[in-house]
Amino acid sequence: MIEKEIEKLIESEVHNLGYDYLHVTFMKENGNDVLRVVVDKDSPTSLDEIVKVNEVISPLIDEADLIKGRYMLDVTTLGAEKPLSMDKLSAYVERYIAIHLINPYKGMNNMEGYLKEVNENEIHLEYREKQRKLIAILEKSNIDKIRLAVKL
Repeated sequence: MIEKEIEKLIESEVHNLGYDYLHVTFMKENGNDVLRVVVDKDSPTSLDEIVKVNEVISPLIDEADLIKGRYMLDVTTLGAEKPLSMDKLSAYVERYIAIHLINPYKGMNNMEGYLKEVNENEIHLEYREKQRKLIAILEKSNIDKIRLAVKL
């Protein structure tokens, strides 16, 4: 598959730029061939950083000439509400997150709040109930999904 070849081609340069996540897809969108390169890292990514990734990988892809014909290169990130992995949660302490639980906590399966603490078996989430700030101590094994969230 062309995606795997391109991923191998650009992987070391993307990692040298500080990214620890890379995913490549090649598809048709609105009648155009689109090569989408998704990169991510623990810290927020600016538009200037995305432009830098584009400037570094575009010549590599062009030189390898793996894609015949015209295509659009779209470099992007997982976004402001990216999914998080349990093994990297400590990098997100004090960040606003959303959690979906397997078994409800005080009747709630979905919770949002500030990640306050992470240890081997649990996380501490500061959430609001009406005007009060409360701390929920949640077992990691009870967390189905966890992602960054945008506080409204």
